[in-house]
Amino acid sequence: MPEDKQMSEQESLQLISRMLNRAKNSFHDTGIGPMLWGSVIALCSLVTWGRITWGWKLPFDIWLLTLIAIIPQIWITIYEKRMRRARSYDDRVIDYIWLCFGISIFLMSHINIVVMNQLNEVFRFYKNTTGTWPYYQLSGFTHSIMLLLYGIPTVTTGAIMRFKPMLWGGIVCWLCCIASVYTHMDTDMLLTAFAAVAMWLVPGIILWRKYQKKKAANV
Repeated sequence: MPEDKQMSEQESLQLISRMLNRAKNSFHDTGIGPMLWGSVIALCSLVTWGRITWGWKLPFDIWLLTLIAIIPQIWITIYEKRMRRARSYDDRVIDYIWLCFGISIFLMSHINIVVMNQLNEVFRFYKNTTGTWPYYQLSGFTHSIMLLLYGIPTVTTGAIMRFKPMLWGGIVCWLCCIASVYTHMDTDMLLTAFAAVAMWLVPGIILWRKYQKKKAANV
């Protein structure tokens, strides 16, 4: 009986070990998602910087690209989930982190619209009373808050995955957040573009190369 119990414990440990290894080895992050959002945010920020600096005019709001980018992101998510033969606990945690991040961005945008609509009434009253428009750029602080939000899931994901490029990229984003509090909106756009490249585009490229090497090795 003791021998049977010992064999059972060994088999259980082996089974658990195989399951953990399977979950670990089945995690595939192609890096396409970070590259997508790093490129989109950087592009929108640079175009907005050009519009402020040189008066570029577009027939549409460039930030609508962030809504369009949701479509390929859904495809990327479905594709990567199909590639995972097993989902680890870390995978689920990261999924929920980015889900909360997306909801937070939506709520922040909604709050910003409501606050701006209310402040515009105050600004109009101030202008009608004094004859001058008050200097107050709430949008500049909005970009600082967005950079704050960008850094939270990036740093957390980098820490969970033990992926230093994304971890340090998120920290760079927070440094840009601090700097943007004291800069004008045109500089804020350059800081946002730099942060997007540092925390998403560059780590995404690194992940993509690692994925391609691993894919070639398994062929």
